[in-house]
Amino acid sequence: MADLDRLVQGVLAGNRRLLARAITLIESSRPDDHAQSRELLRAIRSHTGGAVRVGITGVPGAGKSTLIDALGVRLIEAGHKVAVLAVDPSSTRTGGSILGDRTRMAELAVSDNAFIRPSPSGGHLGGVARATRESMLLVEAAGYDVVIVETVGVGQSEVAVAGMVDTFLLVTLARAGDQLQGIKRGILEMSDVITVNKADGDGLGPARVAARDLSTAMKLISSDPHARRPPVLTSSSYTGDGLDELWQAVLAHRDYVAEHGGLEARRNAQQLEWLWALVAGELEDGLRRSPSVRAMRKELEAKVGSGDLSALEASSEILHAFAADSGDLFG
Repeated sequence: MADLDRLVQGVLAGNRRLLARAITLIESSRPDDHAQSRELLRAIRSHTGGAVRVGITGVPGAGKSTLIDALGVRLIEAGHKVAVLAVDPSSTRTGGSILGDRTRMAELAVSDNAFIRPSPSGGHLGGVARATRESMLLVEAAGYDVVIVETVGVGQSEVAVAGMVDTFLLVTLARAGDQLQGIKRGILEMSDVITVNKADGDGLGPARVAARDLSTAMKLISSDPHARRPPVLTSSSYTGDGLDELWQAVLAHRDYVAEHGGLEARRNAQQLEWLWALVAGELEDGLRRSPSVRAMRKELEAKVGSGDLSALEASSEILHAFAADSGDLFG
C-alpha cells in the first residue's frame, strides 16, 4: 500500500516516471493488480476532468502524427501541457506503429511538457479502450490540460475514441479527384471538426477544393437545417498554416457542447455507455477464461463449421457451460 501511495503522490506531482508506472499498473491483466488499479483511480478521481479531450482520426497518409506534433508544440508554447495517447488494437499482432508515430512526433517527444503513450496490446479493442480511458484520467491528474487520443488502427477504434473525448477531429487530405473516397459516412457523422491536411505548396489549391467538397458533403449528412455542421478547414503541419484556426475550432465546438446540454452531461452519457461496455468486456473475458467453455470450444466450432450443429444451438451450450462455471450467472 505504501508503494500505491507513492504512485498516487507521484502522479499528482506530475512525476513522469511514476506516471508511466501508474499507467503500466492499470494496463496489467493480473487480478491482484486490478485491485490496486481501482484504488489508484479512486485516489486521483477528484483531480481529473479538467483537460480538453480531443480524439484524432484520419485516412491513411493524412499525416495525423505530424499534425499532432506541430499542434502539440504550438500548444506547449502557449503554456499548455499535452498528453498523447494512441489507440492501436492491431498491436497484438504487429506491434503497431507506435515507434513510427513517436519518430513523427520528434519535437513533442522530447518536450518536458509532453507525454506520449501507446495503448497496450490488449487482445481486443475493449481492453485497449479501457486502458486508454484510465490512462486519460491519470494524465489529467498529473496536470496535462490537453489530452489527444489518436486512433492508430482502423475500424471500430474510431467509435471507441469518439466515445471518450469532447471533440472528435477528422484529418484528411486532398487526392486526385477522389478525396472523398475511403472516408466512411459513419466517421463523417462522428466528426466534430474536419481538416484537410498538407495544405501547402502545390497541395494548397487541391486542399481548398477538397475542403469545399467536404463542406458540401457534410450538408448532405443531415437533413436537419438547424443541425450543427462540422467546420471543414485546411492545415499544414509543415508551415503551421491553419493550426491556430484548427485549435480555435476545437475550442468553439467545446463551447457549443457546453451551451447545448453541457460538457458534463456529454461526459456522463459517455460514462454510462462505458459502464455497459465494461460489463460486456468482463463477460467476454470470463468466457475466454471459463474451463468448461475452453474444453468444448473446438468440438463445437467443428460441428458448427460442418453444419452438424447450428450456431444458435452451440451458443446455448456455451452459455450454459459458462453459467455453470460462473455460479449460474445466467440463471
